[in-house]
Amino acid sequence: MSRTADSDSQRSARDHSADGAALARGAFINTIAFLASNLRGIFTFLVARLLGSVALGVFGLAWATMDLLSKFSTLGFDYSAIAFIAQAEGVGDRASSRRVMKTALAVSFGSSVLLAIGGFWAVWTFGPSIGVRPEFVRATAVMLLALPGVTLYRVSTALSRGMMVMHHDIYSRGLTDSLGTAAALLMAFALGVRELAPEIAVIAGTVASGLVAFTLARRLFTFTPITRSPNVDLVPQLLRASAPIALYDLLNIGIMRIDLIMLGWFVGRAPGVTLETLGIYAAAVEVAGGLRKVSQSFTPIFTPIVARQIAAGRIREAEASYAYLARWMLALLLPAVVVFALAGGAIMTIFGPSFHRGGVWAAVIGGGCALNAFVGLGETILMVARPKINLMNSTIAFVAAIGLNLLLIPAFGALGAALGIFSPYLIKGVLRWIEISWLVDWRWPWRALVKPWVAALAALPVALLIRFAIHGWWSELAAAGVYLAGYFIAWRVFGLDPNDRAVLDQLFKRKKAEGTEPERGRE
Repeated sequence: MSRTADSDSQRSARDHSADGAALARGAFINTIAFLASNLRGIFTFLVARLLGSVALGVFGLAWATMDLLSKFSTLGFDYSAIAFIAQAEGVGDRASSRRVMKTALAVSFGSSVLLAIGGFWAVWTFGPSIGVRPEFVRATAVMLLALPGVTLYRVSTALSRGMMVMHHDIYSRGLTDSLGTAAALLMAFALGVRELAPEIAVIAGTVASGLVAFTLARRLFTFTPITRSPNVDLVPQLLRASAPIALYDLLNIGIMRIDLIMLGWFVGRAPGVTLETLGIYAAAVEVAGGLRKVSQSFTPIFTPIVARQIAAGRIREAEASYAYLARWMLALLLPAVVVFALAGGAIMTIFGPSFHRGGVWAAVIGGGCALNAFVGLGETILMVARPKINLMNSTIAFVAAIGLNLLLIPAFGALGAALGIFSPYLIKGVLRWIEISWLVDWRWPWRALVKPWVAALAALPVALLIRFAIHGWWSELAAAGVYLAGYFIAWRVFGLDPNDRAVLDQLFKRKKAEGTEPERGRE
């Protein structure tokens, strides 16, 4: 009996490390894509340096509006398609996967074209009559023409991720979008275009990115034999599942963008809120918002794997998968938040000396974005198991975000907008913790998350001493550098989690899996 139990335990450990290795490989590829996508910072840098903070503020508001409306064109397919294709592929049903691809692309792209044309006309026609500033009207109307490209990219990328292919994003968004948008901006600037140069550049970059993503995804669904007959009920199921996802994703984007949009609404109406302030705040959102994108390294691979595990009733394996990614995310997010807190002002000066005052805003935004990235794993679990619950959570958080911004922006200006994004993410995190524990019989692996916190806190005291003992932007960089050095030393002292070592063994095959060697006495 004991030997059977030991064998089961060893087999379970091997299975978990194998899942961890699959997660690590996917996360590594997505991290490369994430780092490549940060080349988009070149575009923001060029806008700030060539056109100034006012142009950056106008562009930031137009982009936030377009990003919010894009959820009416993707219709939730940029998330639901991942889970549906992963489940179909898990049982060898390629016919259903292809039907998901065709339905998602046809419906979402058609919606994006109609929304782009209708939105351009509506904003251009009625914007001035409702009191919107002329520069916002022109920028927003033109920016809406980027909707087809954005939608094609997002849905096509979801199709690739559902097939467990993560590297397509490197080529579509990381390289094509980031570099293409910057190149288009320089070309427009050279041709004498100034006012709408950023918006025109985004249209060119997103269309190119969408076409690359579509071409790469389409190849995954061809020349593969169909092993099962099509499921005639799949398309209605996809549409029903996508509806709540689309709604709560719209609310999520609203929460992410509402601070910038409402700050733009208060330009000239609240003390200290000017177009220049809006531009500096938009730069802070661009820089610190990168912490929100950390989830893009982990969620795309977590979604198909946890979808298969939950669909098969393997909740304990899903918990183990969550423990891996949660620990890895904390190991990245915690030091990044501290660096923004120590050196936010110095980081912001890359856009120009006047941007230094946005350092505090960047630190607060970075903390909120890091919280959003971490608790986003819970949203993925609910998306697979109970997607309608996410809709309720996002509705509560969105209402809280609007209320907080209405109170805080008139009182604290841009800092109030930054503070307004904290509470909604905290509310969502608490709700998900309660709901997943109750609805999915989930046991949170808190002990797996201890080491990242210990390492992050151990390196903090010396960095704080340097930061407050010496003044100047260079002291901010020195404190951040000392902190990062101490953080890496702390990891060397405490060492990796045993489960992470098992994942490394799986990845690099440094030793044979336990139980594969022949037993002595049988040779």
